[in-house]
Amino acid sequence: MDNHSGIYSHYKKKIDEVLAQQITQEYPVTLYEPLKYLLSGGGKRIRPVLMIFCCEAAGGKMEDAVYASVAIELLHNFTLVHDDIMDNADTRRGRETLHKKWNDNVAILSGDHLIGMAYMNLIKTNSGRINEIISSFTEGILEVCEGQSYDKEFEIRKDVTLNEYLMMIGKKTARMLETSAEVGALIGNGSKDRVYNLKSYASNLGIAFQILDDLLDINASEEELGKKIGGDLLEGKKTFLILKALELVKDSNDLKKIKSVIDNNGLKSGDENEILEIKNIYERSGVIEFAKNEIEKYTSRADKNLNSIPDGDLKERLKWFSSMLMSRKF
Repeated sequence: MDNHSGIYSHYKKKIDEVLAQQITQEYPVTLYEPLKYLLSGGGKRIRPVLMIFCCEAAGGKMEDAVYASVAIELLHNFTLVHDDIMDNADTRRGRETLHKKWNDNVAILSGDHLIGMAYMNLIKTNSGRINEIISSFTEGILEVCEGQSYDKEFEIRKDVTLNEYLMMIGKKTARMLETSAEVGALIGNGSKDRVYNLKSYASNLGIAFQILDDLLDINASEEELGKKIGGDLLEGKKTFLILKALELVKDSNDLKKIKSVIDNNGLKSGDENEILEIKNIYERSGVIEFAKNEIEKYTSRADKNLNSIPDGDLKERLKWFSSMLMSRKF
């Protein structure tokens, strides 16, 4: 395990070094200063390291995927910048968001520029499958935008179903991991089956990760979460838990309470007792147990997707990655 962690850190350092070299221009200041600020903000580099791991699992080398891995990290940052504008978020990674530190116009343009930067890195990839690589990367962008659009639409709608939610997180959360894995496997010149299995591995892992994120919001301690629990309830987010509660809750008073969270766009009082009451409803109705089982189902699927990879360090590294991601020990 320590060996895999050390390799992760080594690859992350390499990605950080290439990211640090991305901005060499100074003018216009209103474009390049915000970009320098953004790219100096750190990050876990989950997606680019996954890309390299999948490249290796498909038969390639770390050096083959470095520029493409930087491309996926730049793309990820583009999604964060625009997401922060849409959510009117004040902070990201413990610092002011771009639109708060500068303004919306600066942030939008910075995000747009990041897409161009991403492609400039992606096309440096030396591969006979560059057309497939660019196609996969582009499809990822389109699908992530679809996912974000559904997410914003669901904020308004009162009739969102659990299946719609799973579709949305598949496009938004899981798709970036899926793209990372697929592009990495293509760079490694993996077989059709190997590319498919690594892509499916990342997709299943991404869905499990998002359901776990929803669960931790209500079921973790404040120390574990790093913030107050129940934030999703306060904001009225349609999460896996609340949508499953609409299916499982039978008690009329409990169901009325759940529906009121959706109808009122959240628990506006911010009362901790109300949050605890919702948590108790989740527990009584089996929502929390169901969520845990779904997390296990998707992580198990991800694990099975690795069966076709020969036993050894590369397979164990991806299993370690799954464990690291799901335990939040980045």
